[in-house]
Amino acid sequence: MGIVISLLNHKGGVGKTTSAINIGAGLVELGKKVLLVDLDPQANLTLSLGIPRQPVTIYESLRGESELRPVQAKQNLDIVISTLDLSGAEMELINEAGREQILRELFEPVREEYDFIIVDCPPSLGLLTLNALTGSDYVIIPLQTEFLAMQGLAKIKQVIQKVRLRLNKNIEIAGVMATMYDHRKVLNRDVVDTIKKYFGTLVFDTMIRDNVALAEAPSQRKDIFEYNRSSSGAEDYLALCQEIITRIENGFVPARHEMDGAATAEE
Repeated sequence: MGIVISLLNHKGGVGKTTSAINIGAGLVELGKKVLLVDLDPQANLTLSLGIPRQPVTIYESLRGESELRPVQAKQNLDIVISTLDLSGAEMELINEAGREQILRELFEPVREEYDFIIVDCPPSLGLLTLNALTGSDYVIIPLQTEFLAMQGLAKIKQVIQKVRLRLNKNIEIAGVMATMYDHRKVLNRDVVDTIKKYFGTLVFDTMIRDNVALAEAPSQRKDIFEYNRSSSGAEDYLALCQEIITRIENGFVPARHEMDGAATAEE
């Protein structure tokens, strides 16, 4: 059965969508079959891979008008696309019974078809994000290596704890990933040290270096491996995917108290 991983950070500009695309593509490089789910009304993941508008998007599926309809981005990499219409979904579903469970139910018929399902969450902690967390096995938190990176982590931690308590007792944090890292910048190194101090073993060893190819790839509607597989971005995401597989296959469960400690330190 496919492992569902949500990428979550309600702060924008941290590389969440870039990471969703390239973690998915990296897992394909390692022999996995992957489904990407664009749960962001901005549809940046859909646009970045150049997928045209389809008759059925995640919006129609959440409204109960259709099952999930993945489209192929490339061999072994499928995507459920998003649309701006999704921005109204939270209001439309507010009175729906079991509204936090909708995405989990949609995943059930397709989980056997994929090794991994990667969900790109919106930059908010509303109903769409709750659906993603309720339907996920793991969460990955991308953190930009800048001064404000730690802001808001207490809120993320609270949301995950509430979901674990009320909606999905099995959800775990697979890891915290540092993005846009430049070892030449003292600030970046200091932020990484701070993240490691607070998160301990939750932090992935692989840091995603600041790399122009990662910014250029979406303009060509390609993932980093299609665009420039010799780039540092491709190297980093492949190494990160190897870490993700190792953690999950080895039954690695991050210590929950480390996330608690991080939030306490921030507060």
